[in-house]
Amino acid sequence: MADELRILGIAGSLRDGSYNRAALRAAQALAPAGIRVDVFDIKDLPPFNDDLVPHPPQAVVDLKASVRAADALLFVTPEYNYSIPGVLKNAIDWGSRPYGDSAWEGKAAAIMGAATGSIGTARAQYHLRQMFVFLDVHPINKPEVMIGHAAQKFDAQGNLTDGKTQAFIRQLLENLAAWSRQLKK
Repeated sequence: MADELRILGIAGSLRDGSYNRAALRAAQALAPAGIRVDVFDIKDLPPFNDDLVPHPPQAVVDLKASVRAADALLFVTPEYNYSIPGVLKNAIDWGSRPYGDSAWEGKAAAIMGAATGSIGTARAQYHLRQMFVFLDVHPINKPEVMIGHAAQKFDAQGNLTDGKTQAFIRQLLENLAAWSRQLKK
């Protein structure tokens, strides 16, 4: 499809069975016509080291190329200690270096996350929004997809079974696509 909108999804969890990876797979399956959600797995990124920036590892080159090729971004983050996981921060740092060559700059973005607690990943999502200010990433505001009590919303195979959450994710992707197109005008 020539005008297909490409969203790059990044899960902030390395665990194969995580609810956040499952939520990202659900977003892929729920993407409306004309929207494709690709995934970049951050598991192969080394810890950020400024000494490596002049000659970055291949995983970093691939990350930045994937971000630049995408029309928009979808961050799916767990919440660790009231914030985003270190591995997600690591990916963000790699994508923003060297200074003046950030792959994130100007991108439309959406955030969602899943947790077993009642408020989902609210604090982590708000910390990510704070980072977006410096990164010049432009997040959509609604809907907020904070998947609380995730154990009751995914089956044993990691499939999202909650219809209300599915509708929120679909709306999030539609709003992100519209926002991305608006920013490109």
